[in-house]
Formats: sequence, structure tokens, C-alpha cells
Amino acid sequence: MLGESRAEAHGYVTLTFQPMRTQFLTFLSLLSLALLGFTTTVDTPNLDNSTLRGKPFNNITLEASLKPFKKNDKAYIRQVATELFTQWSALLRHTDTVSVMLWTSDGSEILDYKGKLDQPLEWARYIGNPNTEHEVGSGPKELSLHERAYLYMENPPAFTYGDLKFIIQTLKETGKRITGKPVLIGATFDPGPEFAKSEFKYRKHPEILGGNAMGHKTMVSCYSTLNADADAYAGFPKGIPANTPFGTFLGRQSQHFLTDLGYDYIWLSNGFGFGVEGWSSTGAIFNGKAFAPEKLANTKALIAGFWNLFRKECPAFQIQTRGTNLSTGADLARDGVDLKQIYGGKYNMLPPPNSPWAALDGDFGLEMVGYMSRMAELPDERYLFRYYTHDPWWVNSPWLDRYGQEPHDIYLPMAVARINAKGEIRLPTHLNFLTADNSYGEMPSQVPDEVTPHILKARYDSPTAPGPLVWVYPFDEYHSWAYKQPDRLPEIYYGDWLIRQAINNGFPLNTITSTGSLQNVLSAKPTYFKESILVSIVPDAGSSLEKTLIDFVQRGGKLLVYGPADHAGPAFLNLLNLQNTKSLEGEFQVKSTIMLDELTKKYPDRIVHNALFSGGGVATQVKNSADAGTKVLAQLMQGTTQRDVVWTREKREWNGGKVAYVRGTNSSKFTGGKLLTPDDPEQLFTGPLLMRYVLSQFGLDYRVDKRNPSVKNPVLTISRGSNGFFFSGYCPNTTITHRFKLPQGAPILTGYETELANGYSVYSMPKAWHRESRVFIDQPDGIVSCQEMTSGVKHMKRCIRLTGLKNATVRIYPDDGITDQTLHVYTNTSYPWKKGQTAFKSGDQTYGKHYVVENVTGDLVTFW
Repeated sequence: MLGESRAEAHGYVTLTFQPMRTQFLTFLSLLSLALLGFTTTVDTPNLDNSTLRGKPFNNITLEASLKPFKKNDKAYIRQVATELFTQWSALLRHTDTVSVMLWTSDGSEILDYKGKLDQPLEWARYIGNPNTEHEVGSGPKELSLHERAYLYMENPPAFTYGDLKFIIQTLKETGKRITGKPVLIGATFDPGPEFAKSEFKYRKHPEILGGNAMGHKTMVSCYSTLNADADAYAGFPKGIPANTPFGTFLGRQSQHFLTDLGYDYIWLSNGFGFGVEGWSSTGAIFNGKAFAPEKLANTKALIAGFWNLFRKECPAFQIQTRGTNLSTGADLARDGVDLKQIYGGKYNMLPPPNSPWAALDGDFGLEMVGYMSRMAELPDERYLFRYYTHDPWWVNSPWLDRYGQEPHDIYLPMAVARINAKGEIRLPTHLNFLTADNSYGEMPSQVPDEVTPHILKARYDSPTAPGPLVWVYPFDEYHSWAYKQPDRLPEIYYGDWLIRQAINNGFPLNTITSTGSLQNVLSAKPTYFKESILVSIVPDAGSSLEKTLIDFVQRGGKLLVYGPADHAGPAFLNLLNLQNTKSLEGEFQVKSTIMLDELTKKYPDRIVHNALFSGGGVATQVKNSADAGTKVLAQLMQGTTQRDVVWTREKREWNGGKVAYVRGTNSSKFTGGKLLTPDDPEQLFTGPLLMRYVLSQFGLDYRVDKRNPSVKNPVLTISRGSNGFFFSGYCPNTTITHRFKLPQGAPILTGYETELANGYSVYSMPKAWHRESRVFIDQPDGIVSCQEMTSGVKHMKRCIRLTGLKNATVRIYPDDGITDQTLHVYTNTSYPWKKGQTAFKSGDQTYGKHYVVENVTGDLVTFW
């Protein structure tokens, strides 16, 4: 930990270093020389050729405030910088470039900059909100940190812009010396009141405020204009003319500030540049009661105007962005955020990462939907994953407190992958840590020591192929509908909220592609998704997507369709055996034949379908109930009136192809506050549960045992990496039991035991978990254990032992590149494997590349 100690009070600095385990003595020697001011180069052998299995990062960013620099002393600043890079060195070896993003202030340091390095710097030396009616350190004790602020230490140092420039240069030099990598430094601009006192925003120019995320008109609007200001600024030495667009002012000030101080890029925080309401489920277009499509065109022009004006004044520095807490479709429908226009503007920007809000509210469905929907299409192939280690303002360190040192917010989003138009699996190129320091300016080495292994493990296990479910995201369709069919705004808004709730209830979705990319991939590689279930909206009549999805099913593909079918054409209606009838909303009784989770107290059979939040009313029914290939699974009843809402259809001539349809109810509504409020699960059935339940019709069966409906369901991802299956989960309540069965059998998780029940593998899991499965078995009951071991045979890298088998069929999924010549299987024997070699055969390619051993009783060992 770096912090003040008794030694510091006497002019000394005490630092604790925990260098990499490898090359320990060489590292200490280099570090000693570095602290003495010397630099040197030592040739060391490359003892590790893994390089994250060919998946290193392009850039890893350590975000930090100035709080660790507790003394404005050049030697002390160098020592702080040394500690920063040393703590994260085991991770930084796996990147091409290292960045440090400085949370110097709240962005007002850019707005206030006059072009003079001796100008005093107002910096984020506070805990809490310093822009309230209460002076820093004053007010009643019962006030929250959102209502007042304290200094983070007694007598914090004073800095000038020149001191900041020295810190930036020191970080670059020190980082280069320790990591051997180029080091970039980023500036930050935040639209809100959180981090430092801002005379500019809240006293001199309140006309630029628009958003209400932290109180009425507390957030700077990117498309506001400034009143006249006679003060001199770096970009406006004669003052600010009246009606100057904020984009012009910020852009010109940024150009001067970034250039003069030696920055390399700028980060736009908390939704800035993406509308006005970055945190709310309402906005400029949707007020929670109605949509206002007439405002869309003007809002789009205002947002585009900001980006163009900023880029005119600050043309070359890279822009990185935080984005909103919501998703592409929801942002477009509620606040007019046209992500397609922003991405297409050639602004040299990185897209927004996953929201850190999941740490605050446990809404991992919203985090995953936002993350995936924003990467369905990209400005280029770059995107980033951001992890919340510390908060330097609000007295919380999420890794230690909010997450409780559990890595669910690492393994879940790092199981996500996008598929581009070439059919390539693309992983995040950038990795950010918010932040390296906490609210007291401490940098506890415990945090990087504990977080780094999970980050590396998740990257080693990251996807190399599509997962069992692939979300076909309507990126182009949503942006087209908004302007050409504005009556469909409720449908745009609803789609992402439905998937958010489905994920929060165990729907294992973590692979995404866009509708455009899907069509390109299937045209070039018709069997690319043969192991996956595509998850898609109902395509528009006569669209190319309609033809692609129909062909996919008729050639043997599996498709899950969700949402209203009001704009479906005859061909797709025929595929689904669907007809639209009179639209209904309100309260219904649920009738379902799908196997539900096992509860002591059953789910309620009432549901409320609110048309405003569910893309319209319920109008769907099976057209031909006599069709032998159609199976109705769930209906909504309103009196004697019936609507079919879940069914499947298959035909012999489809060669194994199958389609499922879920109309979907967004079981939540706006009741005020930030997000939509889910219906009370004790009183009303949660409609998005049906998205998970219908997967059993494709053989992907995931069930939960719990006490009552109010016990929150787990979040699950299933990804495919190097031909294996990786299951990652988050259990809001660890009293639940998980039951798994996939088309190829019960997955057996390496390192665990399971008690099989009716062919399901049954597990009780901790709060966060991440496990690999290389083996599936068909066996009705018994206790089976799966453990990693050593084969004792040269050149063999993996060895797995199964025990407790009873007349089992075992399916083995070895790593990519393993053949029947390099796979070894033995039963009921042990090292040195002189007997018991067992025959195996190639399995059905419908279930991917694997090998099958039949009628096994006792133990089985496989190695490759």
C-alpha cells in the first residue's frame, strides 16, 4: 500500500513493492537503479511463449486521480509513479501499449485553462460532491456525501498546471522504464458535479446545464450554448462571444490544454456526447408516459453538431468515451442518441465500454445488453472492457466491497464476443481499470494482486467461436425505423429491455453480431452457426434479413424469434405459422406447458402486459392449430380471449431446422428514478423468463431450484473457447440450485462433483463462478466427479479424470487441433497406462467436434 506513514512525517517515504514472481532478482536490480535515477537495458530470456494464447491487449489503461501525489515534490511524484506501474506489471506485460488516464478534476481544468502553466489548478482533492450549497467540510453530520464534500486529507498539496505537466511527463518516463512499453496519458471531461469544485459550470455558466442525473440541471449538455464571458481563456483570449456552441468552446480549449500539457487523448465521461440523460430510462424523446418522435431529427442534428464542432477545433487527438448506462436501442428511443451517426462520423473515437453501474445495482443484464448492443457495429475493430476496482471519490472500492472480492463482473462481460462481417471472433482490444487509487489516495497492492489473475484467466478462456446463443442485433433496423417509421419507437425501446430482463433471469447470452454481419457471414460460410441458436427480432416484410433467416432455418438452423410481428411479411408469418389478430393489453392469466423452475412457492400465474413498455399489445396467435410441427407452449388468457405467446415449429424437410417464437412481455415499467422497475415477482409472472424456458425445446435446458419467486435468478454465460465450453455465473442468492442439460448431455464441470438427477448435472454455486466443461455425459443418476490431473506422459498438456460413471455415454471435447491420433482415452486404470486403453469414435458434428465413448462404468481418463 502506498500512503502516508510515520516515516513520511519525518520526510521519508515508505513503499511496499510486490514485483513479478518471474525474473525476481533482475527486476529488483533494475528497480533499484531506476530509483537512483539510472536507466539500463538487460537482455533476459523469453521464458513464457503463451502471450495470452495469442490474445494480448492493444492497450491497458490505469485510471487514476492525483490523490496519490500527496506531496508536490518531484522525488515523491517519481516514487508514486514507480509504485503505480510496478503493482500492475504482471498484467502490463500482456499489452502493446500502456495508458494512464488522469482524473485530475471534473473537466473544468480544461474549461478554465488560460494558457499559462503557472495558473493554479483546481483539482479533485475531495471526497463527495463539492458543488452543493454546503461549503467543503461544513454542514450537519447527517448529510450524505452526495450533499456535501470533505477534503481527502489534511492540507492537500496545491498544484499548478505546470505541476500537472511534470506529473504527466514523469508518468510517461517512469512507465516506459518499468514496462518497456510506450505510455500514453489521457485527460478526462465529466459533465457533472462529482469530482471537483466547478465555478465555470455552476456559477459562471449554468446555461450549459441540462441533464438531471444528479439533481435538476446538474449535467452539462453537449449541445448547449454559452453566454458571453469577458474572461480570457487559452482558446478565447478575448473572451467567449455570446451563443458560442459548447462543442466549439470545449474543442478549442481541449486542443490547447492537451497540446500544452503533453496529453495523448481525451475521455468524455458519464454519457457526455451521447444525449443529455446518460443514466435515466427517460430522456429528450421519452418521458415515461409517451414518446415524442417529432423531436428525433432535431436531437440527432444537435448531437451530430457537437461532435462536428468539437472535431473542427480539436481534430487529431483520439477520443475515448464512457457512454450511457443503457443500450443502443433504449438510448435511441428515449434520448435520441443516434449511435450509427456517431460511429459513422469518422471522429477517431473508441466506442463506449460496459457500464460500471452493475457494481452499484447488480443489474448485470443491463450491463451486458449495453455492452453487446454497442459493439454489434463499431467505428473500426477496436473496443474496450472496463473494470471497476476503486472509486477515488465516493468512499468505495468495488473489488473489496461492492463485489466482495468476487470476480463475476470480470468473467461475465469477458465471456462476450462479437462476430464481424468476415465471421471473425473479435475480443476487446483495450482494457481499463477505474481506478488504481481509492478515495484516500491509497493504492493497495492487494487489489491488483487479486484482480490480475482473474483478468488473465478470463482472457485465456475467452471465446474463439460463437456461443450456444448468438444475438442478431438490429443495429441498422433500429436506426432506420426511428426516422422512417417513428411509430415503432416503443418497439425499439422494448427490445433491449426484454433481453436485459431475460439475461437477469438466466438467459445465457454472450455472443453478438449485427443483422448486416449475419447476412455476410452466412453468405460466405453457410454452416458457421450450425452449433448455435440465433436470437433475432421478427424481420420486416420483404427484407434481406427475412430471406436470410428463412433460409437458415430451412437448411437446418435453429432460430429463436422475439417481439411483435406487426410488420412481418407473408413468408415469415408462414415460417412461424403466425397470424396477427386484435391487439390486447392489461392483465392476463398465464397458461404454460414449458417446464418451469422448481419453487417451494410457485410463480404467480398473472401477468401485466403494458403496451407502452412492450412494443405494443399482444396480437399473436398460431394460424393453423392443426399443423403437426407446431407446438404451443404458453398462452395469455383475458377472460375467454386467448393469445398464443410462445410456440415452436419444425418440419421434416428443414433437415433438423427449428424455429421458436416468444412474443415477450417487458415485465417492468417507469415509476420514477433512473431505471425501469420490474414487476413484483411475488404478484406477477416475469415474462422474460419464457426466453430461457423455451431453450429447452432446442435441447439447451437450464433450470433453477429456489424457495420463492422473490429469490433473484442467476446470470449465466456459456462461451466456446478452443473447442471447450466455459460456464460463468453470478448468483445474487447462493441458496439456489442449478440444473444443466445440453443437447449432447449433462455438462460436467472440471474440478467439481455433481449429483446427476434425471440426466441433469446438478450444482450449487458460489456468488461468482467460472468453470470449464470438456465432457458431457448421458447418465440418469449417480455422483460423478471431474478432476484435472497429470498424465505423466511427455508432450501431453491436458488430462481429465471422471469417476462415478454407470453405463454412461461420454462425449469429449478436446482442444482445437487435437485429432483421434493425439487423443487418448483409458478406463478403470492408472499411470503408467499399460492397460485399459479404450476405443472411441467421432461424434455427431451437429454438436461440434467431439469424440464419444459408450457404455462406460467406473473411471475414465482422457488426455491430449
